[in-house]
Amino acid sequence: MQIETLKVFCDLVESRSFSQAAIRNFVTQSAVSQQLKTLESRFGTPLLVREGRGVFPTEAGRLLFDAAREILIRFNQMQADLKSAGQEMVGTLRVATVYSVGLYEMTRPIRAFLKAHPKVSLHIEYSPAGRVYEAVLSGAADLGIVTYPKPRKGIDVIALPADRLVLICPPEHPLARRRRIDIKGLGGQDVVAFMRGVPSREAMEEMLTTHGVEVRVVMEFDNIETVKRAVEIGAGVAIVPLLSVQREVESGVLVQLHFQGRDFFRPLGAIVKSRHSLPPAIQKFVELLQSPGPNRPAQAHSSHGRSSPRSR
Repeated sequence: MQIETLKVFCDLVESRSFSQAAIRNFVTQSAVSQQLKTLESRFGTPLLVREGRGVFPTEAGRLLFDAAREILIRFNQMQADLKSAGQEMVGTLRVATVYSVGLYEMTRPIRAFLKAHPKVSLHIEYSPAGRVYEAVLSGAADLGIVTYPKPRKGIDVIALPADRLVLICPPEHPLARRRRIDIKGLGGQDVVAFMRGVPSREAMEEMLTTHGVEVRVVMEFDNIETVKRAVEIGAGVAIVPLLSVQREVESGVLVQLHFQGRDFFRPLGAIVKSRHSLPPAIQKFVELLQSPGPNRPAQAHSSHGRSSPRSR
């Protein structure tokens, strides 16, 4: 049994069409039919049944499809590894990331990656969290970067160093004279927050509820930039990732306060389509993302190891 036969069978199951499977493999429909017959003869059982205009796998066909797909993934990975062994890395790496991570935290790893692998074409796309998951699942992106990663079928999560959360306020705010604040000190404060449904909003509410703190949410936005601008004009305070406000803090338009007594973190994860091994380009980029930078402690990770993934 040849690897090409397994690919034809997988394409046949995925497309549900003999003609589409033939097109994908540059063969005739009769060749596809013959390879199917070869497989059914080898295993002694029907692998596909016709229903309407399509074909669907039998129970045995589904078992073969799942196993064959894994074999093809590992075979393709082996080919990529052999081709890249001892050679300069080339190709394209497509990364989809949520705005609040891509805009503030990926500059260092991107520069390091391009310097080390100048012949790799790196494409970065900024999208809402839901679209990042969709891009990875559909194959439109090779790698996704999300916050608060959630478990999803067909997705693996690789833990990344978490973001430290801080409180920000304008310089004229009464809290601006402090360097640290107990989370209970937020009671009764006007807060600028992310919109409901955004994981960062859910995490903030869980944090405040756990410590018995009630605040007044006076404004809601769907992105970090608008949250910061609202705080700058004195609308309220906000809980944000430390790295996202370094420019404003250095310029003096915002003041940051660390939390007293304990630290709070925003989990981060790199998401990939479920597979046994990753292409070299993804492995190298993830390694750079995992290396702790300034204000990103090595010990604070979003999860442990690689698992099925939450986001923003």
